[in-house]
Formats: sequence, structure tokens, C-alpha cells
Amino acid sequence: MKKNKIVATEDILLTLCQSVSEVLAAAGNREVNYSPMVQKIQKTCLRPDLGCFVLFDGGFSGLVVINFTSQAAMEIYRKYMMSMGMPESELAQFHTSDEVGNVMGELMNQIVGDFTNKVRIDLQTSINQSQPKMMAINKQVQILINTQLDQPQARRVTFSTPEHNIFYLELAMDKTEFIQLHEFEKVEQEHPDDILANAKQGNYEVADQVSPDVDEDFLRDLGL
Repeated sequence: MKKNKIVATEDILLTLCQSVSEVLAAAGNREVNYSPMVQKIQKTCLRPDLGCFVLFDGGFSGLVVINFTSQAAMEIYRKYMMSMGMPESELAQFHTSDEVGNVMGELMNQIVGDFTNKVRIDLQTSINQSQPKMMAINKQVQILINTQLDQPQARRVTFSTPEHNIFYLELAMDKTEFIQLHEFEKVEQEHPDDILANAKQGNYEVADQVSPDVDEDFLRDLGL
């Protein structure tokens, strides 16, 4: 008898880690790596210097927290903005500035959005996310989920940047397992930019095929 595939908390955490690395890489921060070791923790907390959290619910409920040191936050912020063409002279100088908080919150939103999309594709379920909350803090703040979790589990993973700055990802969620009963085809969601690019390419190919057969004299008579 074929053994059913089981997806548990650590597998879901790995998916989240991949979303963090992929989104940051697309935002000009390549080679952001996560530790192969995961830490079991008793509670999730916002920690100095810059903390962000997002709640999610649906197929399963939980909380995502990312705690950046000021050095890690500024490195990620600067590389992201410069990859978009922002002059270095116009960048914020301190992690406490509103601009840094807004940019990091935007990245957090993209990370969790990518994670929820992966969950929909891989686990065939849906989760909804709250608006990310980002804040500069100078002391530890415990974060609790405002929903009842039957068997809460919390995990922490360490990330490092190319400049050897550290930040931490924490995930709290109900203990759950997804058991695959049979094989299914994963339907990837096509990115809007890819759709537009493919449509343009298709138009170019059609134009190339049609243009040799067009009567130039006919077009000239029409004033084209």
C-alpha cells in the first residue's frame, strides 16, 4: 500500500522560509540564507530593533513575526530601494524613519502573500492574512493570537544577509497535519507581468506572420 504524504508544521515553516528568501531576492537582496536548524520556542515576541507581525486564518490559523536588527533592516531597505533606482543620497539614514518602516512592511506583505499562494497550491487550502504591522521598538513585546489555538506550536529560524547581519522569523500556529490522499496536479498562478509579456510576444509573432502578405499598394491607397 502506498504511504500517504504528510505535511506538518516544519514543512509549512520551510515554505515560509522559502517565501522570505525568494521575495527578498526579487527585491535586490540576493543570498539571504536561513539556518538549517529550527528552534522550538514557547512564545512569539516582537524584539528590537524593528519588528513586524501578520496574522492569518482560514485552513489553519497562526501568526508570523519577523524581527530585524537595525543593521539588517537598513541593509535590506537600502538594497531594495537602490535596486529600484533610488539614489543613495536620498535614502533614509535611520531604521526608525517612517520610510524604512513602510518599505519593510511592504516587503512583509509580499512575503506573506507569496506564502499564502504557495499554501493554496501545495496544500489545496486557503488562508487569509491581516495587514502587516511594523514598528521600531527598544524592548521585547510578547505577541498573542486573538484566536483559540487547540495545540499551539511556535518555531524560530535565523536568517543572515550577505553582510552578515541577522534577523529572525517566528511562526506560531495550531498543530496540524495535511495528509495527501492521492496525487493531484499543481496549477501555478501566472504572474500578471508574465501574462502581459506573453500577450505582447504573441502580438509580435502574429504581426511577423501577417506582414509579408500585406499589399503595400493597398495600404498606400488608404494613406497608411
